[in-house]
Amino acid sequence: METALEKQPFESTKEYGGFWIRFAAYLIDTIIVGIPLSILTIVIFMIFFGASDAFNMLLSDPSYMETEMTDAEALALLGSYFGAAGVSGIISLVVALAYFAGLHASKWQGTVGKKILGLKVTDLNGNRISFWRALGRYLAMSFLSGILLIGYIIAAFTEKKQALHDLIAGTVVVKK
Repeated sequence: METALEKQPFESTKEYGGFWIRFAAYLIDTIIVGIPLSILTIVIFMIFFGASDAFNMLLSDPSYMETEMTDAEALALLGSYFGAAGVSGIISLVVALAYFAGLHASKWQGTVGKKILGLKVTDLNGNRISFWRALGRYLAMSFLSGILLIGYIIAAFTEKKQALHDLIAGTVVVKK
């Protein structure tokens, strides 16, 4: 025998995560991912610039700043900078993809920040999402939702409090 509660669709029995609680979860996640990545980026830049003769000259001879750099020294310094930025960028991208997409698709159904605040990401039927859907959701969030923050502001006006990336991925954020 079915009760009235069992007959109700998923949407009417769940409370959706609003903008501010989701913002707080994202802030927690940014701290968790950002601090180690910042330290790693500093180490990478130190390694790359440590291999540059121009940088060593800048550190060892203060009067070196008053003389002009040769083309070779300038290219070495630029090469070190772009090399370090490239390696740091790739590592940061891989870590962010693994953290956000991996945890949204895990049995937790959310990142550490969402777990702490009692939120989880589901599909429109309340099921756990796949890694590929979580990856698409994260990429949509990264590239689209941040544009003038319109993608996030949309959550205030949708029935299920879905941001643009949720609408694209067919997901909702619910309170446990």
